[in-house]
Amino acid sequence: MSWMAWTLPTAVFFIVIASILVGMTVWEIRSPCIDRKGFLPISTTRGDRLFIGLLSSAFFHLYIVGFTTISIWLALLLSIAWLISVMRWG
Repeated sequence: MSWMAWTLPTAVFFIVIASILVGMTVWEIRSPCIDRKGFLPISTTRGDRLFIGLLSSAFFHLYIVGFTTISIWLALLLSIAWLISVMRWG
């Protein structure tokens, strides 16, 4: 039987995602959001932008790692920057 290897980076990844979800839930309870239109072609809420940002950051990161010679750490920083820009201006 094969088990998942819970390495420190894996644990940190899931802890960060869980923390983001808890933070977004608290933020939504304290300050309900309204739809807004940014550079994305649809009206979105904070939760929509988080989902779109996380998903597109993951694909962006995998693309950079798979098809370029850029360092994995630089790819991570670029993916985080993309997520922040989608959350802020998307």
